[in-house]
Amino acid sequence: MDKPTVNQSGSALVALRDVSKAFPNGTLALAGLDLEVRTGEFLSLLGPSGCGKSTALRILAGLSEPTQGAVEWPNAAPQAGGESPIGFVFQEPTLMPWASVFNNVMLPLKLQGVRTGKAGARVMAALDRVGLQDFSRAYPRELSGGMRMRVSIARALATEPALLLMDEPFAALDEITRFKLNNDLLQVWQALRTTVVFVTHSVFESVYLSSRIAVMTARPGRVVTELAIDAPYPRAQNFRTSPDYAALCRRVSDALAQAMAAGAEP
Repeated sequence: MDKPTVNQSGSALVALRDVSKAFPNGTLALAGLDLEVRTGEFLSLLGPSGCGKSTALRILAGLSEPTQGAVEWPNAAPQAGGESPIGFVFQEPTLMPWASVFNNVMLPLKLQGVRTGKAGARVMAALDRVGLQDFSRAYPRELSGGMRMRVSIARALATEPALLLMDEPFAALDEITRFKLNNDLLQVWQALRTTVVFVTHSVFESVYLSSRIAVMTARPGRVVTELAIDAPYPRAQNFRTSPDYAALCRRVSDALAQAMAAGAEP
């Protein structure tokens, strides 16, 4: 499989410019956050719990407005109901328990008004991408935690998103399942060439998945370091056990420690 084309220096697909976010209770989640998301890359937002990673993701998705700053789309931003929307995978699968796997994945296409025949084909293609084509008639209660998360990913993929946002989707899963879904996600990303922004607080996961990592300070969050992960794709178990992987993890871990210290400064 070829290495995906990753835009490391070109124009941004979307950017956050000097973004701050304060909540009504007085919590300042983000302060002066600058972030560019480049077309075709796998970008991880890495930082400690509570540093504003999820808030930044929700602002990118248009689910929350910044208190200060701007979200910039150099080209046209994806529009609700369009053919290339933003896909969002939450920390929990958030599936409808009364609906089959097929109908759970179908939901956003119905909301977009995609005709039934075309929508059905896209649902089955998305389920095939995540290895659940034989479970289209199953219900969420019949699936494992990892399988439910696969359904959530398929639901996002069915919309054929230009930008896929993922908010710690594997954090609650056991290590074996998490490793497997990491591999599956990379295969999907390589096949579809979509742009991914992935929130995590795991150094190891960020290094394994990413072409680039943006390291954030503790709250109020801002990006203080960006690191290119230039290990070739595809990545598999031999990469996890390699000296290169260990060295990259040390480098990212050091950057995270420095970012957390910077965030603690008055």
